[in-house]
Amino acid sequence: MSERESRAKGGPGTVSSAGAAETRGTAAALPQEALEIAAGYAFGGPALDLGALLWDGRCLPDAQVRVPLPMLNRHGLVAGATGTGKTKTLQLIAEQLSAQGVPVFLADIKGDLSGVAAPGQANDKVRSRAAEVHQEWAATGFPAEFYALGGIGHGIPVRATVTSFGPVLLSKVLRLNQTQEQSLGLIFHYADIKGLELVDLKDLRAVVAFLTSDEGKGELRNIGGLSTATAGVILRSLTAFEAQGMADFFGEPEFDTSEFLRTASDGRGVVSVLELAAVQDRPQLFSTFLMWLLADLFHDLPEVGDADKPKLVFFFDEAHLLFDDASKAFLDAIAQTVRLIRSKGVGVFFVTQTPKDVPADVLGQLGNRIQHALRAFTPDDQKALKATVKTFPNSAYDLEELLTGLGTGEAVVTVLSEKGAPTPVAATRLWAPESLMGPVEAGALERAVTASALYGRYAQAVDRESAYERLQTSRGAKGPDEMREATAAGERRGRQQEREERGEQKEQPSVVEQVVGSGMFKSLARSLGSQIGREITRSVFGTARRRR
Repeated sequence: MSERESRAKGGPGTVSSAGAAETRGTAAALPQEALEIAAGYAFGGPALDLGALLWDGRCLPDAQVRVPLPMLNRHGLVAGATGTGKTKTLQLIAEQLSAQGVPVFLADIKGDLSGVAAPGQANDKVRSRAAEVHQEWAATGFPAEFYALGGIGHGIPVRATVTSFGPVLLSKVLRLNQTQEQSLGLIFHYADIKGLELVDLKDLRAVVAFLTSDEGKGELRNIGGLSTATAGVILRSLTAFEAQGMADFFGEPEFDTSEFLRTASDGRGVVSVLELAAVQDRPQLFSTFLMWLLADLFHDLPEVGDADKPKLVFFFDEAHLLFDDASKAFLDAIAQTVRLIRSKGVGVFFVTQTPKDVPADVLGQLGNRIQHALRAFTPDDQKALKATVKTFPNSAYDLEELLTGLGTGEAVVTVLSEKGAPTPVAATRLWAPESLMGPVEAGALERAVTASALYGRYAQAVDRESAYERLQTSRGAKGPDEMREATAAGERRGRQQEREERGEQKEQPSVVEQVVGSGMFKSLARSLGSQIGREITRSVFGTARRRR
């Protein structure tokens, strides 16, 4: 039995709850403070090995720092300044989850996590680290699938339909204000009840143009109508969005997020790597798209309660981008999703620089913390450092001094014990990943993508009949030029009304409230039974998916 397998089963090499070593002769000689910390990580069940305890400037390899496998669905935070080793920590955790049969999702911002599929390369640095922390290191590759948003980059294309993405997330991508977001929600509501599928952006543009035309503007009159000015803003935002090359992310075949839940034939969990390097200059898009993936999982997965191990662990990299400029409603929806998805067996780890990047309502739900070094070069840095220290339990360490002195591959750790209580704060020298610490060669990556069984399912975009085509038919089969002219006319009307209304900043009553309170909505609710197969149920984020 290997050391990793032994530890995962709670076997030899652990430290007992009394703080004494079961097999290793040096552990009993640890300082009392270090013994007390080590006792907090002496778990009896399956666990992931993070590294060895650091105390008083020394690495104590007989005091191992671990996290119980069942607690990985209690969410976590991996934080630290650039260059301190966060990416390697993600890789280390992903490897061990995969080895214990848990699928993993990784957002690869820099393009260097594809190496998880290839065996690592032994060198003096790796051998030295392994010896320091008593790690039996062996070069190992792990089963992986590679994805790319809209097929931009190396990977199986990941697309969403506009209908599924929903008005809340789309509003964030388009940078709409609250009134415009509410109006977009009304447009989606109309499309839902009329069976107008919004597959891609041209479908949405066609519906907006129709609702502001002479023919269609009466459709929403009973529930508040749609301001021509607001419709113009939405249309211009969509046009600008498409001009930036964003249209490829929306369409069919839509990605089925249950693909992330697979295990390989040998029982190991599949590591799903979403390459974002090709779109890293579009942070609003990719961060919101990650939230769609998570919201879609939440929408579709059944309740499982507290399982022996997670169904999936989802690493949300560059998490601060999701929260930047977000409305209160959007932040509330994130907090609710994170709070509830745990019971569906999904653990979420947010990856960012400091805990202050994460709103308090979300941070309070992250029980597993791995904090790499922070810098304190400026007054803002020092303020962030003090704020970070306050987020940790009481500690035997001087955390302000410790966090600025940690080396690469070292971190301050506190996790949830098997009983759900926080473990003592432990400075930790982390184990080395066993897979390749860097990207695989581009040719090998492309071969892995095209050889995947999923490639044929998602590679080729499909443009079937949807709202655009249906509206063309109902309006006398207007051609693309006429549809574009209708859209442009809607934009012109919107600009004219904006000029007329400039200076009137008072917001109208919530469109959502108007919808819910209207006679049309109540009538629809009474006739819901006749809408099966056409009516769409939306989640807290407004995302939608017909049941699989």
